[in-house]
Amino acid sequence: MMPNRPSSPGIHERYAVLLDIARRLAATRRPEDLYLAIYEQSSRVLETTGFFVSLYDEATDIATVVFLADRGRIDWSPITYRGSDSAVIRERRPILRRLDKLDPSVILLGPQDEEVTRSAIAAPMMRGDHMLGIICAQSYRTDAYTEADLELLVAVADQAAVALQNAFDAAEMERRRLEAERLEEIGRALTSSLELSEVLERIVSTTLELVEADSAAVWLLCGERLVEVALTRGPASIEPGTRITVPDELYERLAVRREAVVFPSVREHGLLPEELRDHVRAECGVVVPLVSDDQVIGALSVGHLEKRNYSPDDLRILQRLATHAGIAVGNARLHERIRMLSLTDPLTGLANRRHLAVYLEREFAAARRGRTLTLLIFDLDFFKEYNDAAGHQAGDEALRAFARILRSETRSMNLTARYGGDEFIAVLTDADARGGLALAERIARAMQADPLLGPAGLTVSVGIATYSPDMNSPEDLIRAADRDLYRRKAEREASTAAQQP
Repeated sequence: MMPNRPSSPGIHERYAVLLDIARRLAATRRPEDLYLAIYEQSSRVLETTGFFVSLYDEATDIATVVFLADRGRIDWSPITYRGSDSAVIRERRPILRRLDKLDPSVILLGPQDEEVTRSAIAAPMMRGDHMLGIICAQSYRTDAYTEADLELLVAVADQAAVALQNAFDAAEMERRRLEAERLEEIGRALTSSLELSEVLERIVSTTLELVEADSAAVWLLCGERLVEVALTRGPASIEPGTRITVPDELYERLAVRREAVVFPSVREHGLLPEELRDHVRAECGVVVPLVSDDQVIGALSVGHLEKRNYSPDDLRILQRLATHAGIAVGNARLHERIRMLSLTDPLTGLANRRHLAVYLEREFAAARRGRTLTLLIFDLDFFKEYNDAAGHQAGDEALRAFARILRSETRSMNLTARYGGDEFIAVLTDADARGGLALAERIARAMQADPLLGPAGLTVSVGIATYSPDMNSPEDLIRAADRDLYRRKAEREASTAAQQP
């Protein structure tokens, strides 16, 4: 129903009404409710056959009609226009118009083949120097408004600006509260796992959801200014394993200043190296550093297939997410290092006895189900004598040299371990005794060619055992290989003794 034109209030009544309007607007918190309240309260003192509320974004010069009423019919559909086309916005002052021709200062109401707006008043909603938007009352009558009406609308606009700013501030506080809760929840989820692969997956999936990106990737430092894609997702993503050397300026901004870097046009941005531009399918993107224990350990990147402007909120959310992600990655990597230390021999880098026991238990169970399993045990000949003569440091170097040969000659799918002292073990899956013997021969040749072990005259004895159904435990397999080792040693010593005069 179209509001009737209110009678013109006297000065005392006008101030009483304005005070009541201020009170009612101040009590309204939701922006949508406030737009309706501004219309309803303006209708108490002004003719509002037509009425609209428009919000203005100074950064983009875009004004958006967020509420429109025409003869009592309310329309919430947004209408955008260039703000500087409006004299109210451009000159930041109220206007009174007799509209006998088109005027870009106001949004005209009414269909073209019927009566249209004939007069209008509009006033800016200002908070200090910041323009929030405008309110505009319209009539289908010519000369419907006076200067006194304009003063009333200005007073309503001033009250509306205060109420709107309060509503926006309250909405922003609530949004940030919910955002903080969500990010804290994400932080707990990220740090709840110590498995790096799981942590990376959670970081990437959460990033895609939180910033509605087309792609997300975690880059981890793997050398001096060298980073590698640890995990990536999305149609615009970079291939995992891609490595690049970070250019000086980009490194300065990410690792030294620790700031977010925005790429409005990825392929044309001078900070990106040529080899990366060939991989990137995103149109624009952002990179933020990942920090753990006050050290930059990598970066989190997002990409979008279409151009977009990243808002301060986008960057803030990404940086807060990166804070949680950096802690989670750091914790997972520390856990991995501790786990590796607990499973790795510190001198040679091979698996230790604990790791060997866990691995062999699993492979022994597989052998019982029919898989071929062979174990080799190596013993460096006369190592004690060499260690006593050359010194412990030289002995350690010899052990490390043999470990390198053992690791390089053994397939990566198999396990090599230091069993203790100068004894080593290789566990071969899907290989029989002949495969074990072939490995032993390769190792013997590599030792002769080694620049340390060859001149030192160090050799190795080997024992080989293959799983058989009469074995009850992994220890039986090790004992069988150990017996074979001493049998071969005894045969070699007997052969050597027989050859002596």
